[in-house]
Amino acid sequence: MNTYIRRVAAIIAASASFTLPAFADVDMSGKTIEWTIPFSEKGGSAKWANFFAPLLSEALPGNPTVVVKFMPGAGSTKGANWFQKQKNGDGTVLFGTSGSTQFPYLLDDPRVRYEYKDWEPVMASGTGGVAYLNADAGAKFDGSANGLKDINFIYGSQGATRLDLVPLLAWQMLGMNVEPVFGIKGRGDGRLMFERGEATIDFQTSSGYLKGSAELVAEGRAVPMMTWGSLNAEGDIVRDPTFPDMPTFKEVCEATDGCETSGETWDAWKAFFVAGFPSQKIAFLPAGTSQEIIDTFANAFKKVKARPDFADISKKRIGKYPMYTGADAQAALGQATTVSTKAKDFVVSWLKDAYGVELK
Repeated sequence: MNTYIRRVAAIIAASASFTLPAFADVDMSGKTIEWTIPFSEKGGSAKWANFFAPLLSEALPGNPTVVVKFMPGAGSTKGANWFQKQKNGDGTVLFGTSGSTQFPYLLDDPRVRYEYKDWEPVMASGTGGVAYLNADAGAKFDGSANGLKDINFIYGSQGATRLDLVPLLAWQMLGMNVEPVFGIKGRGDGRLMFERGEATIDFQTSSGYLKGSAELVAEGRAVPMMTWGSLNAEGDIVRDPTFPDMPTFKEVCEATDGCETSGETWDAWKAFFVAGFPSQKIAFLPAGTSQEIIDTFANAFKKVKARPDFADISKKRIGKYPMYTGADAQAALGQATTVSTKAKDFVVSWLKDAYGVELK
């Protein structure tokens, strides 16, 4: 586990300096690139792709049109299974995944018919996540969950084997009573449940929080509880750089009676947090794409990252997180699709005990 964390942290702490390679001799003038997101149009992945799409169009040779499309269903496995079958390697098919696509793969979910090793990653970016409460529960939050343990919360969830396992396990570790309503098509739908009062607790990745949930906080309808944090160079969880004033789950756990930040449960939670967030959103070209096209897209994303205004515009839309391209994106994918056998076995057992989910 420690070696794994160090590898992840090494990627995150890597220098941002690089030299832009020359573009391959590719002209994409007049083409339309369909960037498919396997979630609804309301969530963080939608906001991530919609942020990058015009920048990618500007950076690619010939300035092709980049259109973001949505294919929600089965917690993103529907779209990922579709992408596995795509053979169009001319650069007009692009696919974006998130932790909710990675986790079923890691857990050998029987609905998975896709193989990450077949795909060509051209960009990966990290993200964070914020858990928040409705106003009534927020009034009882004092930096610990001690005052929240007698409340019965409702949470709109994509499924326990998706990215939602990170908040669900965290809330259980805090001794909170959170009842998930499974079956939503994206985290944006969970936010809508919260807005309508059908859910009383919610979690959003950073892009979804910045462009949606933050308004609820400003209106007094929601109260931030915690972030999942970020990893420093030593692999320790520290405050999220996008939300430095919010406590991390680790801090809230340490302040809450009965919650432990060591041991088997903590190690499993941290392993899936590491797999799900530091390299949380990844853009892929399909298997069979030529190296010339792969290099063209990797170089285009490097050009986006090199924009003098990128740090400023990205922190407002998707947060302050690392972005990887080319070989670094491939390395980030490796970290995002690897967890220890011990952590996996713990989560598989927990899913069965807590939610009756059996993965066979």
